[in-house]
Amino acid sequence: MEALLEEVQRVGYVNKPVAEDIDLVAEIKRLKKEKNAVILAHYYVDGAIQDLADYIGDSLGLSQQAAATPADMIVFCGVHFMGETAKILSPEKKVVIPDLNAGCSLADSAPADKFAAFKAQYPDHMVLSYINCSAEIKALSDIIVTSSNALKIVQSLPADQKIIFAPDANLGRYVAKKTGRDMVLWDGACIVHIDISLEKLQKLRAEHPDAKFIAHPECQEHILMHADYIGSTTALLKYVVDSPEQTFIVGTEAGILHKMRQSAPHKKIIPAPASQNNTCACSECPYMKMNTLEKLYNCMLYEQPEIIVPEDVRVKAEASVLRMLELSKNL
Repeated sequence: MEALLEEVQRVGYVNKPVAEDIDLVAEIKRLKKEKNAVILAHYYVDGAIQDLADYIGDSLGLSQQAAATPADMIVFCGVHFMGETAKILSPEKKVVIPDLNAGCSLADSAPADKFAAFKAQYPDHMVLSYINCSAEIKALSDIIVTSSNALKIVQSLPADQKIIFAPDANLGRYVAKKTGRDMVLWDGACIVHIDISLEKLQKLRAEHPDAKFIAHPECQEHILMHADYIGSTTALLKYVVDSPEQTFIVGTEAGILHKMRQSAPHKKIIPAPASQNNTCACSECPYMKMNTLEKLYNCMLYEQPEIIVPEDVRVKAEASVLRMLELSKNL
């Protein structure tokens, strides 16, 4: 076991070969039952993993499920900060993720020491942090928000309350514009959402003049200006399902297209084009794609890599997350 832990610390995941004749789906289901585990998956991970998950969702839904699950082990298929959030809310449970290397460009854009110094410049400001941040940033925050509830939480605060919004500046600008609040923004961003190409998007819209362009508020302002609808990942999914329109260009990570196509199989779903050329010519998160069936199987078999959050950090972070969950009940 000691050698395994050393290997996980070195490479970030359980690097054990999986026999070619093994039925990964059947084995993952067996392990889930045997270990009383629950699999949580973000909309952005591979479709095969989404199909195995007990719950698929965005950051708010996943954090709520993490808090509510009676399982002994939470297997979080997403990125590192999501596993941390589950551990923050369920310290008594074992939380594992398929690959510790599955980080987040947005979370990484806010180092805790630099953010603490930034916060100190505004002692009379309340800190609202987007859930896409590290446990240390959550511990430095007053309220956590998601793209699903950020607008309503900001609107629920007194008009004279000064606010720091971190770490996503694009989401912060969108919320400020919608609410009319003058917020101090930390200058962070998601590499996936800022990589959507306006030039390629305009060409794509010309090819599909009847398509509705829907976008996540993590996109840059010059992209959002062209959107017919702006919303969280879950809201974008609901819009596609509920809308009478038949064709959609989707401005967020391409993993959501799997659930959209399952939920609205008769509709045409097109990923918004990325500036960078890649295999799908769409917006893909390299960190989300580190989650594979093989890594998920090994993760459940060996119960590694495990998410550990220092208790002093966890307690402070929990307060800001619980405040969000409490406020969300009333919004």
